[in-house]
Amino acid sequence: MAVKITIRPNGPYVVEGDVELTDVTGAAVDTTGKPRIALCRCGGSVSKPFCDGTHSKIGFQAAEAAVAQEKK
Repeated sequence: MAVKITIRPNGPYVVEGDVELTDVTGAAVDTTGKPRIALCRCGGSVSKPFCDGTHSKIGFQAAEAAVAQEKK
């Protein structure tokens, strides 16, 4: 399955497919048995890098539209 990343409105990035997730030290983050993960983008989750729903409690507002970058 190809990797699919969906931006949830004022919520997490939902990642579906076979991905390898590593932390800032390069250590692997275990996603075994999770065909779909939600990654925090509000910064408030206590289970980073995963979303725990805090975005709805803190009123996180996100820019929803992707901005296309020009190729140089």
